[in-house]
Amino acid sequence: MLTGEQQAWKILAELESEDVCTRANVLFVKGAGLYVLKSFSQDVYISTKNRNIIGNSPTSELLLNSLGRYSRLSILWYLINAKDISLSGQLIKPSDTSGGAIYLKGTHVLPLDKLADKYSGCLDQFVKNGSELGGQQLSFGDASIRLWPFQRVPVTLIIWKGDEEFPPRAYLLFDSTCQVQLPADVIWSTAMMSLLVML
Repeated sequence: MLTGEQQAWKILAELESEDVCTRANVLFVKGAGLYVLKSFSQDVYISTKNRNIIGNSPTSELLLNSLGRYSRLSILWYLINAKDISLSGQLIKPSDTSGGAIYLKGTHVLPLDKLADKYSGCLDQFVKNGSELGGQQLSFGDASIRLWPFQRVPVTLIIWKGDEEFPPRAYLLFDSTCQVQLPADVIWSTAMMSLLVML
């Protein structure tokens, strides 16, 4: 029986590269047989021939090695599933997605408290770190950034630094089109990858 990653490689290898490039907004280097995907502004190379995913920077190596359990399968399923559609502009919590109940308890709860603890006292560092990952500063909360784990799947992170009444808190939001772009379990992996790359 094939593992999830083996199954994804098999499906991806059977797809037309031109179609994948249009849907996922990636490049394909024919001579090398490589897809080139941008993840957090880093180039990631996916070879269907050799069935490997490699990077060429410390950040891409972090994504593929330390965070590989979240990134590798997410990258493959993004290439398989992505749709050439515009963003809706409607931001939603992961728990509001189809199957989103997994985010509310157990091992799928996102470590948003760690993000809030790390950055609530240093919002400038939060924005700086996000910018170094290709993020765009937004005007939500006390500090917010939009990251691009995938070209068609932005993630918005918001920090509230807290006060006497409320503790620091953090939120992660997707564009509502994430449900069209990725399967539910891959939405979770993409959320984890986006948080952990900032932690």
